[in-house]
Amino acid sequence: MMQSIVSRAVKGAMLGTLASATLISNVAYAEEGADVERIEVTGSRISREGAITPTPVTVITGETLTNTGAVNIAEALNELPALASTFSMASSGSYIGTAGLSVLDLRGMGTERTLVLVDGKRHVSSSAGDSRVDINTIPTVWVESVEIITGGASAVYGADAVTGVVNFRLKKDITGFNISAVAGEADDSGYDNQKLALSYGRDFDDGRGNAAISVEYSQQSELSALDRDQTKDSWTTIKGDDTVRRWVQGGYYAINNAGAIYGPWNGLSDSYTFNSKGELVKQDLGDTVDGTKCVGPCDYENLRQWELLQPEFDRTTVNFKTNYDITEDLNAYFEAKWSQTNATNSGQPAFFFGSLDIKRDNAFIQDDLAKLMDDNDLDSVTMSRFINDLGPRIEEDERTTQRYVVGIEGVVFEEWDLEAYGTYGKTENERVNKNNLIRSKFAYGVDSILVDGEAVCRDETARANGCVAVNLFGDGAVTQEMADYISTTSVGTATVEQYVFGANLTNSYLFDVPAGSVGFATGVEYRKEKMETKEDALAASGDTFFNAFPNEKADYDVSEIYAEFNVPLLTDLPMIQDLTMEAAARYSDYSTTGGTTSWKLGLDWVVFDDLRFRATLATAFRAPNLGEFYGAPTQNYFRFTDTCKSSELATLSPEQRAIRAANCAAMGVPADFDSDYDGSSLEGVNQGNSNLEPEESESYTIGLVYQPDFVDSLTITLDYWNIEITDAISGIGAQNIIDRCVDNPGGINNEYCALISRDPVTHELNNLINTSTNVAKQEASGVDFEIGYDTELGEGDLRTTLIGTYLIERNEYAFQDDPSVKEEFAGTVGEAEWQANLTTTYTISDWDFAWKLRYLDGVDVYTPQYADDYSKPYSDLMSYGTYVVNDVLMHYTWDNGIKVGFGIDNLFDRDLPGHSMGNGTGSASYDNIGRFYYVTFDYAM
Repeated sequence: MMQSIVSRAVKGAMLGTLASATLISNVAYAEEGADVERIEVTGSRISREGAITPTPVTVITGETLTNTGAVNIAEALNELPALASTFSMASSGSYIGTAGLSVLDLRGMGTERTLVLVDGKRHVSSSAGDSRVDINTIPTVWVESVEIITGGASAVYGADAVTGVVNFRLKKDITGFNISAVAGEADDSGYDNQKLALSYGRDFDDGRGNAAISVEYSQQSELSALDRDQTKDSWTTIKGDDTVRRWVQGGYYAINNAGAIYGPWNGLSDSYTFNSKGELVKQDLGDTVDGTKCVGPCDYENLRQWELLQPEFDRTTVNFKTNYDITEDLNAYFEAKWSQTNATNSGQPAFFFGSLDIKRDNAFIQDDLAKLMDDNDLDSVTMSRFINDLGPRIEEDERTTQRYVVGIEGVVFEEWDLEAYGTYGKTENERVNKNNLIRSKFAYGVDSILVDGEAVCRDETARANGCVAVNLFGDGAVTQEMADYISTTSVGTATVEQYVFGANLTNSYLFDVPAGSVGFATGVEYRKEKMETKEDALAASGDTFFNAFPNEKADYDVSEIYAEFNVPLLTDLPMIQDLTMEAAARYSDYSTTGGTTSWKLGLDWVVFDDLRFRATLATAFRAPNLGEFYGAPTQNYFRFTDTCKSSELATLSPEQRAIRAANCAAMGVPADFDSDYDGSSLEGVNQGNSNLEPEESESYTIGLVYQPDFVDSLTITLDYWNIEITDAISGIGAQNIIDRCVDNPGGINNEYCALISRDPVTHELNNLINTSTNVAKQEASGVDFEIGYDTELGEGDLRTTLIGTYLIERNEYAFQDDPSVKEEFAGTVGEAEWQANLTTTYTISDWDFAWKLRYLDGVDVYTPQYADDYSKPYSDLMSYGTYVVNDVLMHYTWDNGIKVGFGIDNLFDRDLPGHSMGNGTGSASYDNIGRFYYVTFDYAM
């Protein structure tokens, strides 16, 4: 009944850069004969002269990220091959309290495993219990570049960088006034967005100091599934003649907005609903019926009436920064930020599927239903209904973030570079849930009778306390008085605080060796993370349709120390122009889980000017966050299929059937058990686990950079990467817990079976605990490639960039000690094997033209294990084809500093594949807005 939430990570398409410098950003050479200065090299804390680093780094300029119709730079970043659309704007409403979040997910292996930094420093989280940074809080107008470091980053930049680091570098000295604006509108709907950014900065005290302020505002309107022809129709699956489920236009008729009486549940030969007058109407079920669904022209309910493709959203950020040279060698700086985001998401109203008991003496029953019940000797009937009269369930999320940074940086002791800093960040979230049904009042109100011709609640105590009888017969039957009695607005708040104190000390010339100078960096960091939530008392009691969340309060602190070396090994030898080694190690001591150590080794081999090879080998650790470690039990409802059912066992291979049958029998389930529940809702809880240990990753990369001297401005990079995470901290999901319990070759004495319970009489599942564990493993590998070529063409300059990834494997193991039990995600929705982005720009005179092509390879809808091993081909739509989207943009710049542009995203209006909505954590890699026109305006002085 409820919208299925796809919980698999996504790999989005790529965003090409507008300059080939992106491809060689980690190769910086000093010009011959020029004054040599230290160059800050991404992927390392050590500044060097004409240096290189073995760590693969992609650098995207801030200008590139803003040259798009999206008003959020995270939307542009999520199109890179290394990043997934787990929490893009379209998919952000998949979970409670996450609407409007834009969070980055390197390699699609979990947002918690991506470390997001601003100028190399940590940033406060935007949601309680985790470390996820909302990219909406970062000042777009000040972004100089974004560094994406995907190999061996943890030892250098900090714990939690299991899959890598995304570092936002902000402009330092800002001078002059700048205004930029973007406004756009979709071609086939009323969806639109706007962005306005102002920035002003100036030097003072003869250039010793600089101060700047920026203000940004952006917003987008809501986009409903009904607003687009492509997504407005209801589709469902039914069993065909060969028992394979097939996609057809149709839906559920056994539940609707008017009230539905499903015949088989009531011993009736027909099914009924009600018209606007509350009169009984026999349902038109068309020609094809599959249980509670019907096909084609029939009385089904279109569930897409409540589904959003994009949430309503706005963001406002105000940023201030200043720095001052207190001596010739030391500079002090201060930064302050205030950011507020507001997102509105909506979904299905409260509903009751086969669980409303309507008695014969109900006050609102009309004669036709009364006669039907009397003719069939029924004292009551079971009704299903969406309580749409209250309106959809609406969630409004307001997040306010403030962050302050103070520090000092410069040269000390002649050759040592010092940076010492402190940061404080605080995020306050307010989650407002409207149209929240109160279960106890609803139960009292629905159970009504007539007293002296007046409809009243049957329960006299409830009646004395103001109970209002509720009429459910017909869409709109619930009056405002009734609605006010049975519904409420719930409000929950959360506060997240972060304190960081750190210092880095580097020396690029620690001492000399025959091949050059040894570089060294070291540093310390202390960090404290705090969170507190306060929930609405009524909702927390479990008496509303909304999940019961408890109040929580927790904190932890961690102290870290690291060291990094850059050691030149050989130079000026045949086939070895330079050979350099990097080594780094970091020790982290957590108040929750104790000490961990991560390390990195890297090797960079310059064969000759045109060619170099690079390799890294590294480990990383991630301690459980506050929610994973301390999270209190939170009510949840899980969709599941009981895999101990005899009908389920019959679909398995003999080997699988034997394992599962033995485990089900060990749990007391009889061999002929065949529950009626299929895809039902099981009540349980989500909770933390204080027994968690840190998870560990091992990764390595091997690659090359080729810049042939016979082709000017051509750069080719190729990197193979491999990541394995063991003792992975993961909340597994209800169905996986059930399946992994009964499919474990080692029997039922495992962590999964301990999380479920069954009724000893009926043998039905009656409770489930979804908690984080350390027993899983993830692994992923692939090849990243980048090709850039610049040339003069006619009177202008042509620049081309191709960025792509070939995903070799992306596997998750239920039991890390049993490699036979796994799911393979490479080549499935959100995990395309081939992804690429080709960007071509041409500049001539005052004109700039850009064309971007995004490519996603065809994918399977289900993993091989889900589709084949379990023999559950749930539809004839088993795959999505190749997906290509073209974006174009042109600019014209006047001599007075004004630049105006016009762009079209999704130029050829590429449709969503299959029946995808583009709003899931996998399908969000597809564009669900359609063709989108926008204009830009920039002015700098």
